[in-house]
Amino acid sequence: MYFYAARQPILDENKNLYAYELLFRDGVDNVFPDIDEDEATTRIIEGAQVSYGLDDLTDKKPAFINFTLETILKKYPTMMPPESVVVEILETVQPGKRLLAAVQELKQKGYIVALDDYEHKPVWRHFYPYVDIIKFDLRAMSLDEITQIIDELKQQSHIKLLAEKVETLEEFEACKKLGFQYFQGYFFSRPEVVKAKNLSPAQMTLAELLYETSNQVVDLPKVTQIFERDINLSYKLLRYSNSATFKRRTEISTIKQAIVVLGQQELKKFLSLLFTAQVNDSKPEELLKLAMVRARFCESLASEEGTQDTGMAFLTGMMSLIDAILDESIDKVMEKLPLAAEIKTALVEDSGKLADFLHLAKAYERGDWDEESQFERELNFSGDQIPHIYNKAIHWADEQMAALNG
Repeated sequence: MYFYAARQPILDENKNLYAYELLFRDGVDNVFPDIDEDEATTRIIEGAQVSYGLDDLTDKKPAFINFTLETILKKYPTMMPPESVVVEILETVQPGKRLLAAVQELKQKGYIVALDDYEHKPVWRHFYPYVDIIKFDLRAMSLDEITQIIDELKQQSHIKLLAEKVETLEEFEACKKLGFQYFQGYFFSRPEVVKAKNLSPAQMTLAELLYETSNQVVDLPKVTQIFERDINLSYKLLRYSNSATFKRRTEISTIKQAIVVLGQQELKKFLSLLFTAQVNDSKPEELLKLAMVRARFCESLASEEGTQDTGMAFLTGMMSLIDAILDESIDKVMEKLPLAAEIKTALVEDSGKLADFLHLAKAYERGDWDEESQFERELNFSGDQIPHIYNKAIHWADEQMAALNG
């Protein structure tokens, strides 16, 4: 499942980028979907805050987001910091006492308030002290009509004017003469669609478990509780802990027992494997298998060397292809996942011992023997160790893929 949004730049009179307006989409077709405005606003906020990240969508510029009366009264704008959002009151919202009180509260908290596709009504005068920007739709009214309204707004010197749907150079120049400070429209740029892959509730649960098990001291009751609220995850844990891999003499029958018997290192491996498998649902199976080979290979290197946490080495290898799986840059993915700093340093900054393990894995994959030999020497491994470790990693990955598919 993907989160989609269109963003359209808002420029100043010198054509410098001031902000982006975010527009909800439900696919790659750049048109507004057939859903109500409340749902569109809700899904934009959820996507911007959870799936993609508001700063990533807007390059750390302010985001103009449309709000209905209902979403304003539910205080949805306050889910985002004041400096990152412009609260754009939709033209369909009727001005009244409830809206006025909500706008006053937003202003007290430092939010910028804009009126979208402004239609001139006397009642809006009560809102002027709390409004920062008024948007005029050039396709909805003539420049003469806009000029009359601007004359009435001259005493409100704090209100800035934004011309929307500017389509020609002549319109841009005419609006500048009228005193407009901001501009938006096809003359500058059509909305561009951006997308991000949503993590499902099950994947978010796995991410939470990865975080909990990455601590030096694992909170066993908390980890048990997280497992117990997900039936599917509990089933997989019990099945895995009872598998022939571990040669148990007695059957494991409770979540707590499975966690204790597996131990922190095996549990961490199990969780990272499940997480990568779940987000890999629309990708070639070979991508997951390669991540598993890297994970086992890096874990084995750490075990042979004896100076690194083998669980962190395993997770570094497993997460090394997560950017390809999620179609998102590795630094953006790492911002969303609560992983150890050493893992993030290896994957994002490409430095540290864990990164060296990964370099050796990649060089071996490519058959780049000069580079492979270089990292082999730097890590103090002998030439006959690496093929053996890598072949064992492939064999292990094959076994795990068969278990996942079986």
